[in-house]
Amino acid sequence: MAPQNQSTRPTREESALGALTGLALGDALGMPTQSLSRTQIQQLYGRIEGLVDGGPDQPIAPGMPAGSITDDTEQALLLAELLLEGSGAVDPHRFASALIAWEEDMIRRGSLDLLGPSTKAALEKLQSGVPVEETGRFGTTNGAAMRIAPVGIAHAPGQGLLDAVVTASQVTHRTGLGISGAAAIAAAVSAAVDGADTDSALEAAVAAATAGERLGNWVAGASIPARYQSFRTPMRSVAPADRDAFLYDVVGTSVQSQESVVAALLLVDLGRDEPFETLCLAASLGGDTDTVAAMAGAVLGALHGPRAFPLAAVEQVRDVNRLDLAPLARRLLALRD
Repeated sequence: MAPQNQSTRPTREESALGALTGLALGDALGMPTQSLSRTQIQQLYGRIEGLVDGGPDQPIAPGMPAGSITDDTEQALLLAELLLEGSGAVDPHRFASALIAWEEDMIRRGSLDLLGPSTKAALEKLQSGVPVEETGRFGTTNGAAMRIAPVGIAHAPGQGLLDAVVTASQVTHRTGLGISGAAAIAAAVSAAVDGADTDSALEAAVAAATAGERLGNWVAGASIPARYQSFRTPMRSVAPADRDAFLYDVVGTSVQSQESVVAALLLVDLGRDEPFETLCLAASLGGDTDTVAAMAGAVLGALHGPRAFPLAAVEQVRDVNRLDLAPLARRLLALRD
């Protein structure tokens, strides 16, 4: 794999916008296939090559129009607004209230795209009187990682970034696994905004994920950075036609952080030359496709900028969801400065 072309690196502003754009685009590509098996996706779509409608039997997004985002992007945008409100910090009580209000709004809209298992359990504990410092002690799924990209834009690499990841994760995912996964995605985005190439951004992800393992409650589960490093070389040697099977059967694409975050990082490594095609691959895998594609999209977008993605697809996601990401990216970048 050739190293990333130094002359084509995006500006910091493009990188910040690219992170949000890639997040939303990956999420929308994975919307129609989320929670389906690889076999079901092959039978219904063959392979995802662009934005498509959610089918009538889609378990979470039936009939959703092509380009629609899901909870991954919506919660990331919610987190972004709280970062701006708190000048770079997230008040956990405000975040919990915002997540509860978000789900109530989704129910009113008739959506089946509600809170994930760890987030739901944590907020139920909070509503029953459990202190916010304790509600996320057993959250190991990828809910914190899927929405963490705005933290990577708003904070430069370092301890301040890790502190912000912990604060943004503690309500729902205050475990070593939850924080490690979120730290990996945030650090990769943050490094890319500072101009890192793909290899350097992934090194930053490994370092942050390793540090994050020690910042939350211990829950049994394989190490995210160790799994990523173990799979990286074998993944590179897998024939392109067999990558889907390797990621789905060996790495895993479930909601568990030690599967989906690792799969997203491996896709970033593979996608240095073909970001959009890589997100289509993520959407075709099966399992938690929208989240895997959203996490990979945030990092690939930060590395390559929004112009790495087809303009028509980006505009479709923008128009379908009435998104205006450029001002938000600039405001998050201003927090970093």
